[in-house]
Amino acid sequence: MTKVPFNKTQGSVNVMERLIKLNKYQRHAVLATVTDGQPYTSLVAFALTPDAKGLLFTTPKKTTKYKNMLKNTSVSLLIDSRKNTAKGYMGSEAVTIIGTAGALRKGRRRDELSGIFTKKHPELTAFMHASTTALILVVFHKVIHAGNFQSVTLWNKEKE
Repeated sequence: MTKVPFNKTQGSVNVMERLIKLNKYQRHAVLATVTDGQPYTSLVAFALTPDAKGLLFTTPKKTTKYKNMLKNTSVSLLIDSRKNTAKGYMGSEAVTIIGTAGALRKGRRRDELSGIFTKKHPELTAFMHASTTALILVVFHKVIHAGNFQSVTLWNKEKE
């Protein structure tokens, strides 16, 4: 078994490639919003946009997460590959996305992006098209990849 490192190291992975790979086999992410100055987390089904610089998820409009995003559009999402075993420490990876969330209004762009979401989550098609459901687009500002326990690589929109 590989030893778990004690210190963080600078990673060198292609962060966006790793995110695209996680999108292929992970269906859910943990969304963090803010409520009354405190962190608030929720589990969401997600899909990446075709350019891999945005993430889509749906939520009922009466949820705490939706109300939180109306007040503060800054959000964070965590997508990971953990196996929940002792052997998983070195082989797991996690991607943290920091971005801005907004509900997509009816129109051609929403229709196009809803098709991407329902292709990945066909069982949520009726839910997504309900008048009580919002389709949310998170535009990335930073994406942070952590692998091999403490090897960290940053993708930053400003440096593109």
